[in-house]
Amino acid sequence: MEDFIPLVAILSVFGSITAIIFGPTYLKFRERRETQETVRRAIDKGQDLPPEVLDALTKDVTKNLPSRTRDIRRGIIWIATGVGIAAFSLINQASWGRGNWDHEEGLVVSGGLLGVAAIPITIGLAYLILSFFNKNKD
Repeated sequence: MEDFIPLVAILSVFGSITAIIFGPTYLKFRERRETQETVRRAIDKGQDLPPEVLDALTKDVTKNLPSRTRDIRRGIIWIATGVGIAAFSLINQASWGRGNWDHEEGLVVSGGLLGVAAIPITIGLAYLILSFFNKNKD
């Protein structure tokens, strides 16, 4: 019985993460499918659709369009994440004595986290560049 405790713990953690990510997505999909089925039945019966129903159906489409301000915000967040990872890498190296803080030589920079920090910084720069080409203001 004690052999199953680590297995159950691991499955609980990853199952919770999966449920948190895919649960709302599935519920939104199901709600949208039911709404489309209701609209389809109303059209088959020859009923006119009120403008509120049409607005509700197109609300999600217009909400998810990329905008210039959203791209700038995402770019800044990604760049800040990368800078934070790089700062953590530099501070971690210096505090553990692997770096050299002498003023004559400067800090000897080496570490894998600086390479990892380049990934979110590059993604952030891409979002900032895309924001200049995006015509949607908001």
